[in-house]
Amino acid sequence: MTKNFLFLTIANLLMAVAFYFMTPVMALFMVDIFGSGKDEIGMVMFVFTIAAILMRPFSGYLLDTMNRYTVYVLSFILFSLAFLGYPIAFSFAFLLVLRFLHGLTWGAINTAGYTLAVDLISERRRGEGLGIFGLFMTVAMAIGPMMAMSISGNWGYDVLFYSAVGFCMLGFIFVMLLKTPNIKGVRKALNLKSMFERKTLPVAFNIMLTQIPYGGIISFVALYGRGIGVTNSGTFFLILSICIIVSRILSGRIFDRFGPRNITFVGLILVMIGFLLIGYFATPVGFHLAAIVLGFGFGVIPPTFQAMANRNISPERRGAANSTYLMFFDSGVGLGMLFFGALIDVVGYAGTFYLSAAIQLLALIVFFTVTLPRYRRENEISLHYSSK
Repeated sequence: MTKNFLFLTIANLLMAVAFYFMTPVMALFMVDIFGSGKDEIGMVMFVFTIAAILMRPFSGYLLDTMNRYTVYVLSFILFSLAFLGYPIAFSFAFLLVLRFLHGLTWGAINTAGYTLAVDLISERRRGEGLGIFGLFMTVAMAIGPMMAMSISGNWGYDVLFYSAVGFCMLGFIFVMLLKTPNIKGVRKALNLKSMFERKTLPVAFNIMLTQIPYGGIISFVALYGRGIGVTNSGTFFLILSICIIVSRILSGRIFDRFGPRNITFVGLILVMIGFLLIGYFATPVGFHLAAIVLGFGFGVIPPTFQAMANRNISPERRGAANSTYLMFFDSGVGLGMLFFGALIDVVGYAGTFYLSAAIQLLALIVFFTVTLPRYRRENEISLHYSSK
């Protein structure tokens, strides 16, 4: 791990802690301050995700045509300042616009962060490096919500939002210490070709399938837990996060040494088993056992797929590659949040979890019939040209 990669990782961790402050608090904030109902809360959650998705391809274009460090710094500043809007929010309409703008900054900073990480990691250690970088995001996901509930409960929402700015500013110190490779942007027209990377589309579609069930379960698992007698679903998220962290430490090295085939197969099978467990064993024991299995499964899939997405991509196209991948990733999470509620009303929780396992089976089939063969062909082409 190089010094600059460490600085980027720490900066991203502190920024991500601030981001995950909002996960458990946003709904409570809206109910307590505006008296919002579920429809308004859902709208505010959805608009943030949509904004991030819309921003991905444009941020990828900017990263490939401008200085990447400059794009990262500007998006970091704007993301941080957006937190100052929440204490002065005076209406639901204001909050809706603020969340949309905040979603745009998240789409930009997240894409820029991952692209800079790829620039700083050597090709032979890319799986391990992206696993470590993603691991710190998981650490933020584990500690951010707990800190947010403690701060807002003891000192109120305004202190929480100002604390988020403080975490971001602390992270910005490491951004200022960061030195990145001088990859010159290539001027090009703003069109679909410059915003999307065609080589990344198969793996991007594959990650979208895997994240539909993930987006659904993180949104509704607390309600499911309450129904089977689990009063505090925070334990589920803690177990899930710990297992994701452990698996990501191991998965990157396995990818770099053996490639994506076996690690992806194991990851998707584990996720399938996890959904079958939580659907069939509607007990606290089954609930928490599923968290272990799902954590190990979901832990290995994203860093493996992202390493595949960045393989054989020229430096001046990494912005487009990462924005394409992350846009499909976000779309999967958003679709899961949207569809799970409707499915639960029709087939119940167990049926929804079984359908989630079926979606993972579909993702496995797509991986072995489309994604992996395409990945191997690209590798062969790259080796052919590099040997000349």
